[in-house]
Amino acid sequence: MTAQLAPGAVTQFAVLDALLAGVYSQGASVDVVRAAGDTGVGCCEGLGGEVVILDGELYECTSDAPPRVMTDDEFLPFVDVCSLGESTGSAFVDLDLTGLESAVADRLLSRNLFHAVRVDGVFAHVLTRVTRRQEPPFRPLAEVAAEQIETTTRECTGTLVGFWMPRIYQGITVAGLHLHFLSEDRSVGGHVLDARVREGRLRMSAYADFSLRLPRDGQFLSTELTHDDDHRIVAVESRGVSSSTS
Repeated sequence: MTAQLAPGAVTQFAVLDALLAGVYSQGASVDVVRAAGDTGVGCCEGLGGEVVILDGELYECTSDAPPRVMTDDEFLPFVDVCSLGESTGSAFVDLDLTGLESAVADRLLSRNLFHAVRVDGVFAHVLTRVTRRQEPPFRPLAEVAAEQIETTTRECTGTLVGFWMPRIYQGITVAGLHLHFLSEDRSVGGHVLDARVREGRLRMSAYADFSLRLPRDGQFLSTELTHDDDHRIVAVESRGVSSSTS
């Protein structure tokens, strides 16, 4: 079933190229992000982990503790968020990440629109990553991601949340499919590198409106950002070198 056009907008705070340049000293507060929607993905202050926004709650996923609900006064240097609404779901069985990407692509209303994606299901495995918190002076995201911590979680129930973004916005955001995971028991979460879904339900909504809110701190205002090759973005979205299993 093709995704339907939803009211409202996908709201993004900051731009991906800022993270790639090491510009992430400030961000949007949790209460401001929550006011913009109930579903989304982002990163923690200082790149100290990944954020999953699910049913209106923001969960911080780090390398040294289980996911926790964030408080209103915490900050996110980068986040995409929307109100998913009551989108119709499609059931499926036995899909790996490539198969899921194809299923999402088949349901796009248009490759020029923004799409929110949610999958609730039972997973044979999910490979997630988180990054370690940085201190000033901040390093570029590619350097931080090279030291990412990977965790493979097997035979679990949980939710994938994220977005499919149009190619023309690469660098502003992550083009294509970008997913985060949160287990049902809230024991593990992070950016998704690989997965196999035994059975699940895919929900999608399309958005014609995209609201970009830029930082106003001195580091962002004084750094001229550029977008060069896409390989840097591909690199930080792919597998790293450190891993653990749960």
